[in-house]
Amino acid sequence: MFEQHGIYLLSILIFISAYLIGSVPTAILAGKWFRGIDIREHGSGNAGATNAMRVLGPKIGMGVLIIDALKGIAAVSLAILIRDAFTSEVVFVIYQLILGAAAIIGHVLPVFASFKGGKGVATLVGIVIILFPEVFLICLGVFLFVFLTSRYVSLASITAGVSLPVVAVLVQDGILMPKLFFAIAVALFVPITHKNNIRRLLRGEENRINFRKK
Repeated sequence: MFEQHGIYLLSILIFISAYLIGSVPTAILAGKWFRGIDIREHGSGNAGATNAMRVLGPKIGMGVLIIDALKGIAAVSLAILIRDAFTSEVVFVIYQLILGAAAIIGHVLPVFASFKGGKGVATLVGIVIILFPEVFLICLGVFLFVFLTSRYVSLASITAGVSLPVVAVLVQDGILMPKLFFAIAVALFVPITHKNNIRRLLRGEENRINFRKK
């Protein structure tokens, strides 16, 4: 009984840790360290990688993107600490998804930045890397193609996100239902979080990334 209670307590502590990892405000810190600004007061006002690229430049923005993705990877990977406590692969995947959700909540509502964060897409990418490594590579190709041809990060993110469940079904045989539901949720989540970007794209007002920006 004590051992079971210990597992429950550890699983809760891991969940809290995943949220705290997600709460690290990468874009805000980068803005303060490299430009002396609060990125939430510039560009779209969002504390995410896309706005970091727009306001701080592509190099710093890519650094923010990578670190935010690593937050998702780290959060989901914490599940390994109690891997033996799960009786089936399905339950283990569900717990991984719970930790991933905690990291995304942390990114969107960071305790370290007055609960005003980003959209969570980059952190979501890290979760996809762990759960769908081969599918991620294909979706990354989709993202890069759309981004390099249009220079719209938002459009590339939406396209890659929507393509995730389709690619997952085509690539993975016998995909676990929790993973499939997650992929479908991603396809819905990404456009919803980019609704303002979609409006600007339709009006032709969305900002393109300038690769020459210093």
